[in-house]
Amino acid sequence: MELLRQAAGEVPETVEDRHALALTLRKRQDQMRRYFDEMAGKFGRQYVPGRSWKGVAEALLKLMPPMVIADLGAGEGTISQLMAQRAKKVIAIDNSEKMVEFGAELARRHGIGNMEYRLGELEDVPIRAGTVDLAFLSQALHHARHPQRAVAEARRILKPGGRIAVLDLNRHHFEEAREMYADVWLGFTELELERYLKDGGFKDVETAVVYKEQEAPYFETLLGTGQK
Repeated sequence: MELLRQAAGEVPETVEDRHALALTLRKRQDQMRRYFDEMAGKFGRQYVPGRSWKGVAEALLKLMPPMVIADLGAGEGTISQLMAQRAKKVIAIDNSEKMVEFGAELARRHGIGNMEYRLGELEDVPIRAGTVDLAFLSQALHHARHPQRAVAEARRILKPGGRIAVLDLNRHHFEEAREMYADVWLGFTELELERYLKDGGFKDVETAVVYKEQEAPYFETLLGTGQK
């Protein structure tokens, strides 16, 4: 056994294999997640009067404590506006001038006074350090040239105890996404996302596949969370 331990220390892949094993064991024990995966599939296919994902999201947002949120890679700001209903303030960041102008005008037109748009990059966020309660990246990380830097920036702007939430694509092979959606990365594996968050200094890191599309190219949505 001692010889095996010494040999393992000389193989660089050993650390990643340990992480992969820990992830596999955790997923085997997670019976509740599998149950809700099955229920989510039925929820999406079967009609129930008055039930919708938007309705569920609205209800959960009402229960969310008021906080300062950074929506990193916000696009036109649809999610930012939804979160602004409850947040103290939402700072929406995007690197497209037209998107920032459009989103800011949309917020003004809807009378959303606690939402601010700023032009900036995921790897260089124009927000002061330690001023945000939640850093939220929805389908944004795969646009970052350096995902690890983007995660580090998210941690920098968070207050102690603040949280990060990353929604992105699970690793896929739909190469057309690079041209169609300007994607730099074809998603990430759970292991990669977990490593980005842990290496970025986050604790209590959790990852899970939370949605699977039923039509080609069958994209899967990956959620990663952690705390500063």
